[in-house]
Amino acid sequence: QVQLVESGGGLVQAGGSLRLSCAASGRTFSTYAMGWFRQAPGKERQFVASITWTGGITYYADSVKGRFTISRDNAKNTVYLQMNSLKPEDTAVYLCALARTRNNVVIRRGYDAWGQGTQVTVSS
Repeated sequence: QVQLVESGGGLVQAGGSLRLSCAASGRTFSTYAMGWFRQAPGKERQFVASITWTGGITYYADSVKGRFTISRDNAKNTVYLQMNSLKPEDTAVYLCALARTRNNVVIRRGYDAWGQGTQVTVSS
């Protein structure tokens, strides 16, 4: 069993930055890819970014490419999401997830453990 706990969300003005963290405990963190998703009220959960088990390859949704950066520190069992140039449409609950595989995954069913999420609100 793995537990994922996100932190770092908050309220920020458009153009600002936030850094989200996701701390993992339980199952071996370093042998699986990790991902970030987001869910706005009344909308489907949406893929944001993923990173392979070594951290060597990352993948981003087009909507965040060039603005967000995913990274991981396997020694700390933590994955990060650096979010720059934030826009009001980035407002959502952000959730981290542990993949079933070492490789990048963009679909929800490719992940089998989820955190509770952290709220990010971007004001215009």
